[in-house]
Amino acid sequence: MTARSPILGTLLVAFAFLAGGATADGSSFVTFETGQVRPLALSPDDLHLYAVNTPDDRLEIFDTDAQGNLTHSGSVPVGLEPIAAAAHGDGVHVWVVNHLSDSVSIVDVSSSPPRVVRTLLVGDEPRDIVFAGPGGNRAFITTAHRGQNSGVPLADFTTEGIGRADVWVFDVTNLGSVLGGSPLTKLTLFGDTPRALAASPDGNTVYAAVFQSGNQTTALSEGLVCDGGSTAGSCSVGGFTMPGGRPAPNVDCFGNPQAETGIIVKFNPAHNAWEDRLGRNWNNAVRFSLLDEDVFVIDAAGSPPAEVGVPYTGVGTILFDMVTNPVTGKVYVSNTEARNEVRFEGPGTCPNNSRTNTTVRGHLHEARITVLDGASVLPRHLNKHLDTAASYPNPGPTEKALGMAVTPDGRTLYVAAFGSSAVGVFSTAQLESDTFVPSAASHIPVSGGGPSGLALRGNRLYVFTRFDNAISIVDTGSNAEIAHQTLHNPEPSSVTVGRRLLYDAVGTSDNGEASCSSCHVFGDFDGLAWDLGDPDAFPPTGTLNNPNPFRLTVGENKNFRALKGPMTTQSLRGLANAGPMHWRGDRTAGNDPGGNPLDENGAFLKFIVAFDGLLGKAGSITATEMQQLADFILQVTYPPNPIRHLDNSLTAAQQAGRDFYFNITSDLVQPCNGCHRLDPSMGFFGTDGFSSFEAETQDFKIPHLRNAYQKIGMFGMPALNSAINAGNNGNQGPQVRGFGFLHDGSVDTLFRFHNATVFNTGFNPNGGDTTRRQVEQFVLAFDSNLAPIVGQQITLTNTNAATVGPRIDLLLARAGQNECDVVVKGTVGGVQRGAVRVAGTSNLFKIDRAADPLLTDAQMRNLATTPGQELTYSCVPPGSGIRIGIDRDQDGCLDFDDADPTNPAVCAAVATTTTTTLGATTTTTIAPAPCGDVNGDRVVNIGDALVVSQFDVGLRPCSELTHPEACDVNGDGACNIGDALKMAQCDVGLTSCAFTCGPFACR
Repeated sequence: MTARSPILGTLLVAFAFLAGGATADGSSFVTFETGQVRPLALSPDDLHLYAVNTPDDRLEIFDTDAQGNLTHSGSVPVGLEPIAAAAHGDGVHVWVVNHLSDSVSIVDVSSSPPRVVRTLLVGDEPRDIVFAGPGGNRAFITTAHRGQNSGVPLADFTTEGIGRADVWVFDVTNLGSVLGGSPLTKLTLFGDTPRALAASPDGNTVYAAVFQSGNQTTALSEGLVCDGGSTAGSCSVGGFTMPGGRPAPNVDCFGNPQAETGIIVKFNPAHNAWEDRLGRNWNNAVRFSLLDEDVFVIDAAGSPPAEVGVPYTGVGTILFDMVTNPVTGKVYVSNTEARNEVRFEGPGTCPNNSRTNTTVRGHLHEARITVLDGASVLPRHLNKHLDTAASYPNPGPTEKALGMAVTPDGRTLYVAAFGSSAVGVFSTAQLESDTFVPSAASHIPVSGGGPSGLALRGNRLYVFTRFDNAISIVDTGSNAEIAHQTLHNPEPSSVTVGRRLLYDAVGTSDNGEASCSSCHVFGDFDGLAWDLGDPDAFPPTGTLNNPNPFRLTVGENKNFRALKGPMTTQSLRGLANAGPMHWRGDRTAGNDPGGNPLDENGAFLKFIVAFDGLLGKAGSITATEMQQLADFILQVTYPPNPIRHLDNSLTAAQQAGRDFYFNITSDLVQPCNGCHRLDPSMGFFGTDGFSSFEAETQDFKIPHLRNAYQKIGMFGMPALNSAINAGNNGNQGPQVRGFGFLHDGSVDTLFRFHNATVFNTGFNPNGGDTTRRQVEQFVLAFDSNLAPIVGQQITLTNTNAATVGPRIDLLLARAGQNECDVVVKGTVGGVQRGAVRVAGTSNLFKIDRAADPLLTDAQMRNLATTPGQELTYSCVPPGSGIRIGIDRDQDGCLDFDDADPTNPAVCAAVATTTTTTLGATTTTTIAPAPCGDVNGDRVVNIGDALVVSQFDVGLRPCSELTHPEACDVNGDGACNIGDALKMAQCDVGLTSCAFTCGPFACR
């Protein structure tokens, strides 16, 4: 397992008492890799551009001049991971969707400075927002059908045939006075989690798109496929006839037999049948239907708004963005279409015989724009010249189309080609008629890379470039970038350098249409299973040694074979502390000389072969690039569990399930925790990297359980001849997902998994199905890297203290349990201010001005009693409170004192200043630098402690200490973490600040 950084640990131990959540696992920045949806918005008068600064948790405001140039004019703290913004037609308010906070920040951009005036609480992981309806006064927001603020009952997570896509609708003129606001209505659409929204030109219709909508494919369990491979005839399973075995090849390139596995089938509407690649009918093996409803139509003017008409089907597999043509009203949907019904990676040819295999090499997901024209659904492959995976000499110009913009005359569509680092320019007429010719000449390169969103103003196109967190300005007359402006970015360089390698199709594939993110969408998954064995990859022996540690083995052949059958796409989140990778653990460092099979970095580096064998980049990427990708990915983490209570408590059923999980032998050998180890202190959330024999045809690594709630939505599975108890095996009707649980996604529910016969001796004598349901409830609410409270926020005003006070109490209480840091942001005395809760105290707050005293909880809340001084309280990840709350650039100079809080090289240091304090305007004469004032701001505080700690561990040279002679506050002749601890204790009143410095100087 990856060793934790001693540098990080030293820093956090030193400052744990300041930001209450700072623990050994804390960090000043947590990488979630949230995909932006609508990162740019123009004001109604086009005089201002609004941009979400996702990593910095802010809304950035720019003024535009007559030539379209940008001048930064404001920055407003909002919620965590803001990914979409929309300007209301009143020209006063901008609404910001905060993905991790499950909230919407309403920003008054007319005030000086701009400020958050209200925080709405919505469902889990909100993604997009549009204004529509009468007067444009209805706000539509997409969220998952879950979340602690959603009101979704727990029963919905175990009930078949329920939509999982919610659209919240608020009346802008009447938000209500209850906590989090009162929606006008909440619509539940029959799809999985939604993403994009678009409004018709007249505002009377809103379109809502399902994010991972699927493509009518599903996986059949190995127990449903007749044994014997391609030579097998039909067989009876559970009293029903199955048409045969796994299609050829059933051996690798050298003729070695391969494991019996399941298969992937796809629904063929023409035949009303679930078919494999041979066209065989597998209807007896599937107990549900997939309607493939992708885009829903909402009557925005209705009272209340409601779904109308027939949803659009066949739009795409992964739907990213939508935009309407302002003249014709046609809808353009950027999407990809998966080809997961095609088997195998690799070249498709055997080096020692003439056999040819199918392959998806370089041809996994096709980048498309689908036109919705009346009732017609018209998919357009943007790289249609790539008719085969071997079309490498003629690369595609567009990979993963995200944001779009249409000219006012409706004739031109601009498309953000995220993985191509360019903006595509399409004639809408040619796109609709499919007469366009793919060409690199019709694409505008943008220097920052990763264009995610667009905003069009006259002949200026603003492009958000996510790779470098910046905005490019494009002249649409010359189709060239003319300016590029970066936003403050707290991400470490390891993230910004490595991110490009996840998405860059141009650099990581030869045909320009494939990247790791084709399947690992925004570092997560695509909701599908793929059969990506490589018949040509293994040595003549046919197996690769499996060196991984096992929890249970019975003498079986543990080694890996070339063909593996269907496997669901696994998330790239949370790979740290999880050991070898892939469902089988076949990405392992254990076969390296001296290698450790539990080394995640070494395991991830083994994926380098996928750049050639899967993405189709001849020669792969360099070893240096692969390490850069690993350095980035191993930082990406899971969000908090959205089902578990915000106070981290469990329901009675969840607690009973947990008790069984830890204490009752479930499979004759050990309890659930014996395999699926849960130990947050070690970073184990269902796995410690070990593998196990599970009576399958292959051995598997024990998987983690943090994202089980994401896999809800497939209900229905036929009876097997063995392995799983018979139960409700009838047809369950329409469902929203084609893949569920287990390595291949063939098991529909956790309850069904708990009915595996191997668990009967554990469950049957201990409550039977009741206990199975309880364990299901516990796993759906499983522990994750961050506590449920992380991200949650609320805004305190001069009128709502009674309503929001209990929520603030909850935030502070959870911070007291070291589950988060609490930061407070708002405008006080006409100036933006920030604060962070101090740990080890009765909720005292450190303010962003070094000279200000600590404030009590009551004093902090009292500031909001003044109209216009709204305060937003947020629970942020442990260890990030100082950065988010009081020291944005982490230079040790607190934000109020800092002449430029986005530039760590700048800190105000003047002898006399006129400043606005929390109570009045005062003139302060600052004395000469005291002992301990290392950063030169004339006070001794946490800023000095941070600078000294960075110096001590080599993150800052001695030459950057403004006053190194003021460092040795403990008189031991050195400048190190011991001095930093004294400085920090002084700041919060735990020790006297009357230091006498010992001799120290830079050498």
